[in-house]
Amino acid sequence: MQVRDMFLKNKKYLFNLLIVFFYLFAFKLYSASEDKVDALNYLGSLSDFSASFLQNDGENLSEGRMYIGKKRIRAEYFLPTKILIILGENKAMYYDYELEEDEFFNPKNTNAWFFYDIFRNPIFFEDGKTEVKNNQLILEKRGVDNEGKEFVIRVLFEKSPLVLRRVEVEINDDILVLSIYNHNYNELFDKDFFKLINPRLLN
Repeated sequence: MQVRDMFLKNKKYLFNLLIVFFYLFAFKLYSASEDKVDALNYLGSLSDFSASFLQNDGENLSEGRMYIGKKRIRAEYFLPTKILIILGENKAMYYDYELEEDEFFNPKNTNAWFFYDIFRNPIFFEDGKTEVKNNQLILEKRGVDNEGKEFVIRVLFEKSPLVLRRVEVEINDDILVLSIYNHNYNELFDKDFFKLINPRLLN
């Protein structure tokens, strides 16, 4: 009788433990899913948006400002060299102000492809994962690009309130970090601002 009571007691204890474990696991999954939805909604809402950035590739430090429109992204580098890059889904333009040279290219054939996908491709992070550390929400995506190179992309947000703070990109041995600040959510863009046209021809 004593053995039976002990067995039933242990069985009840294990059952309660399983319920607690399942609840915590389900809550963690729900929380991670909710964080991911919040992050994706935030990125998707960044239209008529601009922010300043510091770019570090491990050797060079660059400073500039990025602008996000409804279909294209514009990045203006001020230091150390004044450069303009405009990215669409399949077309892009690079312009060097000092050399007065432009180049048109497909962003998917360069390491610049990630910039468009992060901000204007809503399904890019669908199979990504999220993690929260020290009031920081991290959205991560791993995969292989068009040239067969492995990549890891992390977008870091301040969690409360949700604010974009950093983008980290690893493609093979290349590492690029963008620190983002001076956010403006209400930009007004000229109709030609995102056109793939040499800026000299717009003046």
